[in-house]
Amino acid sequence: MRELILKGGVYLAQQSYAQLVLITCLKAGKIMMESGSEVYRVEDTMKRIAKNAGLEDIQTYVTATGLIVGSPSEENSQVIQITQQSINLEKVAAVNRGSRLFAEGQLSLPDFYNHLNEIDHITPDFPYTWKILASGVVSSTLMIILRGDWQDFIATFIIGMLGFSVHTFFGKKLEMKFLNDFLAALLIGVLAICSVHLSLAREINNIIIGSIMPLVPGLAITNSFRDIMAGHLISGVARATEALFVAGAIGGGIIVAFNFF
Repeated sequence: MRELILKGGVYLAQQSYAQLVLITCLKAGKIMMESGSEVYRVEDTMKRIAKNAGLEDIQTYVTATGLIVGSPSEENSQVIQITQQSINLEKVAAVNRGSRLFAEGQLSLPDFYNHLNEIDHITPDFPYTWKILASGVVSSTLMIILRGDWQDFIATFIIGMLGFSVHTFFGKKLEMKFLNDFLAALLIGVLAICSVHLSLAREINNIIIGSIMPLVPGLAITNSFRDIMAGHLISGVARATEALFVAGAIGGGIIVAFNFF
């Protein structure tokens, strides 16, 4: 029996070394899945961590909503639930860097677990204002790339920022998924119609096409195809279904805007 002591002398558990390896693998996999990583990459990272820790016979099962890891040499498997998902590829890269340091022997197993906790809690993210400005840039530039009119550039920039702001705000406040996508698309449609009617812009379709681009679930679509091609059919189909629901919510918001405004 060995003890795993975390930073600051906090006592985590007194279990077999193999169980501690499984806990560390789960921690790494949870961070990666919640940060937008593909299933096959999560499984590969977890297996590499276990192998470098001396546990060769690890078995993993990863889905979009949970992770299971176990070993035939152990009586108990470890399970963890994926409760939230976002896009933070900096965390994915940080876990991979920590895994390489562990493989090279620069980190012990307890140190690696501490490192994963630090990644999970203190990895910097872009400020909210930067994200809002980026959404405006993405909206307006893609509108031009898709052969839009320069007269719609400013309107698309502003409406894209407002739409993404509503999407983010209600995404944190509401417990119903996809409703924030619907509300953001509804606002985009209403503002696009009003801007054209007030002669602030020229073409409604150009504004809408550009402004909804930050809402499009591109990462979910890409990961679903990559998971399906890697043989992870359940996770791939689940992510594809989620992307379809998001697209349907966005389309529904635009339809309501055209029919009632």
